[in-house]
Amino acid sequence: MIFMQRNEILEQINTIFIDILDNEDLVILENTTANDVDEWDSLTHIQLVVAVERHFKIRFSSKEIQSWTNVGKMVDSIFSKL
Repeated sequence: MIFMQRNEILEQINTIFIDILDNEDLVILENTTANDVDEWDSLTHIQLVVAVERHFKIRFSSKEIQSWTNVGKMVDSIFSKL
């Protein structure tokens, strides 16, 4: 398995967010939260999680997902599974 750096994971997540939220200007940082992004609501949150799981070929537990307070926490979960 190829070791991936946090910044590479974040870049790939940013691409997924741009695609799902349909916002080319979106820049996702580790401290970004749903409150920072107008298009990010509960429905798009589910779409984002599914897209991230598919992209990285991993699965998150509902407990993990609920523990995310920002994108950095999502990166932590991805990082721990790769």
